[in-house]
Amino acid sequence: MKAWVCHHLSEDRSGLRFETAWPDASLPAAGEVRVALTAAALNFPDFLMLSGGYQFKPELPFVPGVEGVGIVTDTGAGVDPALVRRRVVVGARSGCLAEAVTLGVESVRLAPNGCSDAEAASYAVGALTAWVGLVERGRLTQRETLLVTGAAGGMGLAAVAMGRALGAHVIAAASDEPKCAAARAAGADETLVIDRAAPDFSVFKDSIDVVFDPVGGALLGPAMWALRWNGRYLLIGFAGGIPQPFALNSALIKGIEIVGVRAGEFGRRNPLAGDRVRAEIDALVESGRYRPFIGMDVPLERANEAFAAMAAGTLIGKAVVRIR
Repeated sequence: MKAWVCHHLSEDRSGLRFETAWPDASLPAAGEVRVALTAAALNFPDFLMLSGGYQFKPELPFVPGVEGVGIVTDTGAGVDPALVRRRVVVGARSGCLAEAVTLGVESVRLAPNGCSDAEAASYAVGALTAWVGLVERGRLTQRETLLVTGAAGGMGLAAVAMGRALGAHVIAAASDEPKCAAARAAGADETLVIDRAAPDFSVFKDSIDVVFDPVGGALLGPAMWALRWNGRYLLIGFAGGIPQPFALNSALIKGIEIVGVRAGEFGRRNPLAGDRVRAEIDALVESGRYRPFIGMDVPLERANEAFAAMAAGTLIGKAVVRIR
């Protein structure tokens, strides 16, 4: 089958190659399904795995891709055969940049009605992190003020759209006006162009309830000062590097909570809660209140272009890879 395969880890993605005769996905064992993928979407962890920079490190060689959509073609023992020919959302630890994947039935669920394959392939990871961060960990409520950094990336735009769906007042920060325009299209009420090397959030000082930050780096300290009393700072990731040292006394003085968010681990450690959250998200998607922002759409053989856009920082929203 056709697949993108990482043969060795590298910073320049030189270990990633497009294969046209990669071994087909195996027939499912007990508790597994085989899915013919129709589309996949890229996420920053996919990019990090190619260099070994992510906490999950698949055994080499591996097919990247943690989310996609497709049609169930085969079921293993103990799996309801009625799943065959059903369209499902796939959430994997790797393997979605290929024509087919075999994985545990717990890693698939029926795709919501009313969304395209591109939308079904690209909403789950961002929406899960946004929901777990904003609702489960950040306790965001209606009419609270949410600041999203890196607001034009796939994760940032997911938080913007989710914050809007949850009834918050959403402020989006990004590095240029076209990215801010994308955030407004996703539902931001206000936008702010910032210099990521020397960010300035003083215009919002003491007015933010929750910060959703997938960037880190130089943003953390200045964004922390924008929080009001009892604000919550959600650490999502460090796309901009490890945060610079900052005075922790600001967290003490203002009663600020600094909260780490690992959405996948949330569900793995509490499967019932994970199922509940995914059902809530799917209901939002089916109702039309939540949609991913798709900024790039390429066929499978050109997935390397999407990785390059991610590396260059030019990708706005999610990159979808069409497989068939």
